[in-house]
This record gives sequence, C-alpha cells and structure tokens, in this order.
Amino acid sequence: MPRLFLLRHAKSAWPEGVADRDRPLAPRGERGAAAIGAYMAENNLFPARALVSPARRTLETWDIATRTWPAHTPPVFEAGIYEASADRLLEIIRAQEGHSPLMLVGHNPGTEELAARLLTRAHRVKVLPKYPTGALAVIDVPGADWAHIATGEGTLERFVTPRALGVAKD
Repeated sequence: MPRLFLLRHAKSAWPEGVADRDRPLAPRGERGAAAIGAYMAENNLFPARALVSPARRTLETWDIATRTWPAHTPPVFEAGIYEASADRLLEIIRAQEGHSPLMLVGHNPGTEELAARLLTRAHRVKVLPKYPTGALAVIDVPGADWAHIATGEGTLERFVTPRALGVAKD
C-alpha cells in the first residue's frame, strides 16, 4: 500500500518587498520544522523520495526538518508543486512509480485540498477545515502503486502539527 507524507511548509515570514516565492521561514517556522523533523526521525518516518517545491520557505522547511536525520535520499525540487492545485499535485504523485513512502513538501491551498481529495470522509474531518503550517499528514492509500491511486479511499495514519509537539506561537 503506497504511503504519502504530506508536509505543508512551516510558518513563513512576510518581509516587505519580498516576492511570495522568496519568503523565508519565521522563527516559529524554524522551530516547527525542527520539531516535525525530530518527530519523523523518532518515529522512523523517512521517505523513499521527497518532492519539494522550489519556494524558499519549503526549501528551508526541508533543510531544517532533515538536519538530524540519518543519511537520506536527496530531495527532488519539483517546480510544479508551487501554487499547484490538488489536481496538479495528484498528477505529480501519480508519476512517482516505485517510490513509497513518498513525501511532498508544499503549500496551501493545494496541500489541504489534496489531503481532502485522498482521504475517506471519516478521515477528512481530522485534517480539515484547517491544515496548519508545518503540519504533517501520513496517508495510506489502497492500490499497488501511485499511478492507480483512487481519491476518497485514503486512510489518515496520523496528523501532527508543530503546536501538538509543543511549538509555541511567538
């Protein structure tokens, strides 16, 4: 059964005059990314492949989250993730033959919409109506491979937020 780690970038800053794609993480985001990365390491949640949006805040989320991991596969920087709809994200995932667990580090609203699309109705309510920054959903989907995954059939194995791990607001 394919497994997806769906990580929304951690809390970002909004510096004046900086383009959206170039926004860095806020201090809280740095703490949140470190907490999620440590949680993943403690629970042996390592991806076989990671697709990361090229936006600065997703790159920083990945870099900070993986600092304490043992050796891991380098990420694939996937331009199509930035500002992608759930449909586009699903296309990207379906092209990832043989890579499970697969990790996607992206943005809202696409991340939230993708989780809603993949999960059964009973599991959907655990991640909606808000998919906070830095949140990690671990989703198991029935099927032999990514190319054949169906929507509305995924099981939420866990949903973790930086706040649940003790990361306080600034």
